[in-house]
Amino acid sequence: MNDLKLVIFDLDGTLIDTVSLFVGSISTVFESMGQPIPDEKLIRSISGLGMQIGLRRIAPDLNEADTEKLIQMYREEYLKRATQSMQEGLFPGAIEALNQLHKREDVVLAVATGKPLINTNRVLEAHKVKGLFTSIHTPDTNIAKPNPDMIVTAMGIVDVTPQRTVMIGDTTHDMEMSVAAGVKALGVDWGYHQPDELNKAGADVIVSDFDQMITAIDSLLEH
Repeated sequence: MNDLKLVIFDLDGTLIDTVSLFVGSISTVFESMGQPIPDEKLIRSISGLGMQIGLRRIAPDLNEADTEKLIQMYREEYLKRATQSMQEGLFPGAIEALNQLHKREDVVLAVATGKPLINTNRVLEAHKVKGLFTSIHTPDTNIAKPNPDMIVTAMGIVDVTPQRTVMIGDTTHDMEMSVAAGVKALGVDWGYHQPDELNKAGADVIVSDFDQMITAIDSLLEH
């Protein structure tokens, strides 16, 4: 083991502002299929999960064929909206924080997201930040959140202990996977889930901006 600190970021709702895109795309697809549109809070609650898991939560009565059709329609709708509106922007302060962390010799960065790999790469490359991350983990090759598989894999790649690893995210799924992996859980209050939900799910600390984030990371991993 080494003395590096591993900082793992979720994408949607943490680094990338996708709330309106996600909710709007899901709502449109449900309507197009003649299905009742889930409540917005319910839609927001599944962000970060694999789509199969998420849809089982908000539409448990859908059969397998309709579930697969809905997933495909959602991906097409989301990409269309993102392309047309040029959305999926980084939250204010995100790029500065990432660059600051990347410059440090004691820190390595990784991504753990519910996005498919093709969309993850597209977004990271669009913002010219893909090269900042040592590894990228998605449900394509890992078990989806809240299973700790992505975190465990990221730690193994750089040979870092759980005590020197922090997962940063905006959902209860991020906090739950952190707890399951035995790493520190850092929540952000600008994403899909509310601070009280993050606390209940195991957040060690919650920050309100990226300036606070750097200090919080060092505080959580100082020992």
